Amino acid sequence: MVGCSLEPLDRPTLAGNAVDAIRAEIVASRWAVGNRLPNEATLSAMLSVSRGTIREAVRMLVAKGYLETRQGSGTYVRSAVDPAETLLRTRRAGLRDLFEARCALDVEAARLAAIRHTPAGVADLRALLARRGNSGDTDRATFVARDLAFHKAVIAASGNRAMIEIYEFFSASIRETIEATLCDDVPEPDLEAHAAIIDAIASGDPAKADAAVRGFMDPVLASLDRMLLS
Repeated sequence: MVGCSLEPLDRPTLAGNAVDAIRAEIVASRWAVGNRLPNEATLSAMLSVSRGTIREAVRMLVAKGYLETRQGSGTYVRSAVDPAETLLRTRRAGLRDLFEARCALDVEAARLAAIRHTPAGVADLRALLARRGNSGDTDRATFVARDLAFHKAVIAASGNRAMIEIYEFFSASIRETIEATLCDDVPEPDLEAHAAIIDAIASGDPAKADAAVRGFMDPVLASLDRMLLS
């Protein structure tokens, strides 16, 4: 499309800047899906960069799924959406569903545990939490295993055999939610939030136990909601 005029890039810019400039044109639909891009020489002149930089930028955009090259025909716009970003959003949506389901199980288990707890059971929970520690206290795999052991113990304290079996069946998914909180995107509930669940169970008040688990989960769910909207 000869009529397009892009802002020239400053001199020492590299392929990444060219990628951003070309992608901006695609996202804005100035180069629509199915359109052929201007040739290498034209893009080079538009962006005031070398043809080698344009070749590298095109290669990167092909790898990302925005462009496709057709032998003997040229380079065409394949998509105006980053497939990697779409996959990331899908994973975040799936992760939110997992946390939501886990919250439902954890809330009801904590409510039942508040009614049925024993002093020995509460002591076990405190010991498991102390063993869990903070995420930086040990290696990742060990921390995840210890955190999962704590949450399984909360479920066990409910005394509901069906819930215990369900939690065990979904333990791989529960483990995934724990691992997600060790990344930068999703906040990890701290020791205080975990201890609040134990204290609420020990109080014998199901409503407090309910509130403690929801207080534990709310920041995580809110964070995932923000990511899905961004």
